[in-house]
Amino acid sequence: QLSRSGFHTMAATEGKPAWAAPADTAPKLHLYNSITRRKELFVPRNGRHVKWYSCGPTVYDHSHMGHARSYITFDILRRVLQSYFNYNIEFVMNITDLDDKIIIRARRNYLFEKYVASKPSADTVLADAATALKRLEAKIGGLAESEADKRDMLKKNLAAGTAAHTAAVQSKDVKDVLATCRDALAELIDSREGASVSDPSLFTTLTQKFEESFFNDMKQLNVLPPDVLTRVTEYVDEIVAFVKKIIENGFAYESCGSVYFDTVKYRASDKHKYLKLVPEALGDSVLLAEGEGELFSSEAEKRNPCDFALWKASKPGEPAWPSPWGKGRPGWHIECSAMCSEAFGSLIDIHTGGVDLKFPHHDNEIAQSEAYYDCDDWCRFFLHSGHLNIEGRKMSKSLKNFITIQEALADFTARQLRLAFLSHQWGATFDYSGDTMRQAVALEKMFQEFFLNVKSVLRGKPATTLEEFKALSQLDKQLLA
Repeated sequence: QLSRSGFHTMAATEGKPAWAAPADTAPKLHLYNSITRRKELFVPRNGRHVKWYSCGPTVYDHSHMGHARSYITFDILRRVLQSYFNYNIEFVMNITDLDDKIIIRARRNYLFEKYVASKPSADTVLADAATALKRLEAKIGGLAESEADKRDMLKKNLAAGTAAHTAAVQSKDVKDVLATCRDALAELIDSREGASVSDPSLFTTLTQKFEESFFNDMKQLNVLPPDVLTRVTEYVDEIVAFVKKIIENGFAYESCGSVYFDTVKYRASDKHKYLKLVPEALGDSVLLAEGEGELFSSEAEKRNPCDFALWKASKPGEPAWPSPWGKGRPGWHIECSAMCSEAFGSLIDIHTGGVDLKFPHHDNEIAQSEAYYDCDDWCRFFLHSGHLNIEGRKMSKSLKNFITIQEALADFTARQLRLAFLSHQWGATFDYSGDTMRQAVALEKMFQEFFLNVKSVLRGKPATTLEEFKALSQLDKQLLA
């Protein structure tokens, strides 16, 4: 036989041993998957390309240490996947700039400021505060047993407000009443006048302010920005189209101008499984109500108690967009399904968020996406960062038990915060306390001293190549083995 070069090749290969390929020693990545509740070998759908969607913040207030815990955690994981495992990651994150919390905060801020600017008499303020405190007392009485922390917080607010009101009845100085009873008064005024609010800029002014604040915090924490950022208000048309398709596929229905996901029909389908993350939460009325939002009051419109809103008919005082079902706005869960679909199509590799988003948000997001695409494997891996406690107590913005990122950065550096989170298992509960941060500061000092010693050794290197390279010592051999 002749090769292209004209030389005989048969003799050259006769008697040669077969080449043995070396064993695959490349590092393998295993991730704890919330869907299966165990570690799984991570294999992207498309070679080294990873489609990663992260739930971003609802921008109605300053970011807190719970946000820091989540976004630093996934920033570290993202860097490991990119820099150590050499995955090509496309990282998409959303901003929730349309939500019940945003509507309520913007509207109540505006109405309370308007109320104070009108300079009501002391008697008017005292009468309104008394009504507001009675409403607060009734609200406390209506809380479920599982809401003990919220009840304790509201009782403290009620006691402080009552004390301020009692003192002001004698002094007629209502400054403390306006300050102490602000939330209760704002809620009362909103119940009276909220429907009259019609300026949509109130909502965008609030969300733009806190979105900018969030990204400033992330920059200070050295968290990488997303490759793509999506905002709900910029994807309403796409969300409407997404909802229409779910209706066409038979898993949603219109009722009184709103659209609901039919959980009973979905669960009855042979192809689908509802609640892949937290099946034991089925029927949890407290969490379901939180998922629907504080402004939702239309349970009678649903076919089944566990159904959830994909599209909400807007009431007076709420922002609204046109749709085939009338003017309304998206439900909370549908936004991520639709925006993720716009960015990645039908399948993604990783979805991340805080553990508090597992149910109902992420479970409903899975159901929506798989109902839309008529599939059963929309997302391979769900990763959830653990809760953050403050001195042993669960942190919660709604319970006003939180530390803002800026408050934390006044006491510690971004590196110290990152080391604190890095020193704990990322999916477990993290306790932010004096002891925890002292350990992080000590760890930072140890690393600083180590690198100073390394620099000192490097400065003392021999000046010539002949002096630099010597026979391998026993320690060198062990390091190279």
